[in-house]
Amino acid sequence: MRLFPKVHQLPARLTAGTVILNSGLDLVGADPGTATGLHGMATGTYPFLGKQDPVAFVKLLSKAEIAVGAALLVPVVPSLVAGAALTAFAGGLIGLYLRTPGMRREGSLRPSQEGIGLVKDVWLLGIGLSLVTEELLDRPGRGGISALVS
Repeated sequence: MRLFPKVHQLPARLTAGTVILNSGLDLVGADPGTATGLHGMATGTYPFLGKQDPVAFVKLLSKAEIAVGAALLVPVVPSLVAGAALTAFAGGLIGLYLRTPGMRREGSLRPSQEGIGLVKDVWLLGIGLSLVTEELLDRPGRGGISALVS
């Protein structure tokens, strides 16, 4: 596993990492009302979260966002690891979009006005999958990504 990211991976890692880190830092001091709202939305999609206290949930969410953002920003974290963390995190966000009533237009994957904020996170999933895919395909003995396009 390559320790440092490839130069062309840096813009995607820096962009996604900055956005996620900022979101996590914004949640550090979330008030109980914000915690209750975020927890309510999450439990509607992921019912097992209902057993968790809303404030504790937001603290954990904040730590997770900070960790994923930092993994993307710190260049010694391998792109495979950072990409896998981003993919898992973004998958949860896309799950919210797909499973929360009112986020999509009836009978469609297209977002409703309320769903635009969540569906935009699909770019995070794309970045995570790109980092993971490239690192897996460029492993020694696999011919690298160039073997696929030649």
